[in-house]
Amino acid sequence: MSTLLRQHVAALRALLVLTVILGVAYPVVIWLVAQLPVLSHRANGSIIDVDGKPLGSSLIGQSFTDADGAALPQYFQSRPSNAGDGYDPMATGASNLGPESIVDTPDRPSLLTLVCSRSKAVGDLEGADGLRPYCTGGGVGAVLAVFGRSRVVSVNETCGTVTTPFIATYEGVRVECAKPGEDYSAGRIVPVRGSAPADPAVPADAVTASGSGLDPHISPAYADLQVDRVARTRGVSPEVIRTVVAEHTSGRTLGFLGEPRVDVVDLNLALDQRYPARQ
Repeated sequence: MSTLLRQHVAALRALLVLTVILGVAYPVVIWLVAQLPVLSHRANGSIIDVDGKPLGSSLIGQSFTDADGAALPQYFQSRPSNAGDGYDPMATGASNLGPESIVDTPDRPSLLTLVCSRSKAVGDLEGADGLRPYCTGGGVGAVLAVFGRSRVVSVNETCGTVTTPFIATYEGVRVECAKPGEDYSAGRIVPVRGSAPADPAVPADAVTASGSGLDPHISPAYADLQVDRVARTRGVSPEVIRTVVAEHTSGRTLGFLGEPRVDVVDLNLALDQRYPARQ
């Protein structure tokens, strides 16, 4: 009995010592180190303050849209986000759709149609060619269901939204639009590349979400595509806006990791402070 008691006392002592060291002392030391001047901003969330009011974090993106989800023309737009309703840190994540997702279903569009519709929307907003390979001009995936030589259906273009499919015939067979609720899984699925350029005018980061859904950065190419619109709305020259973009562009980490990037949150805040939008 005394041996058992001594073992329990030793275990309790070890628990108390380790609790003090690892549960109290270690977190306090790490917190103190994190509050050093060179680390405190990042350790505390990289919060952006203006006149003492927190407006966001330079590490978490934001949506610059109105209540209806339409892009606010005076702002550079962020890349898409699948985190909740957009950039929700409590719902961080991706769509989990992969390259094989090319056929729309009644409950959700395919990844291909998401990319196509986003590319068309960006092209319309920026006055650029939003067409890209395997996309129809209407902004859905250009995908056919082929039933031998008897029937061909454009599965992502439903009758009612279009009257004529993106191509009239395929291998001599007239192409039909899809009828809502009809199952075309028995057909051979054929994506059609079309005549879009291999290097679309709308960059890839403008039409795909990041894995976390929180990425605040866009590529310099996507930023450059938006320069004319932002300059026009703010009443300044595109060269002035490009100068501000360059100031908020970071190179590759350590010179070789990742790609050059533009922090949209910091950039839009700087524009509001220096070149407010015209009323």
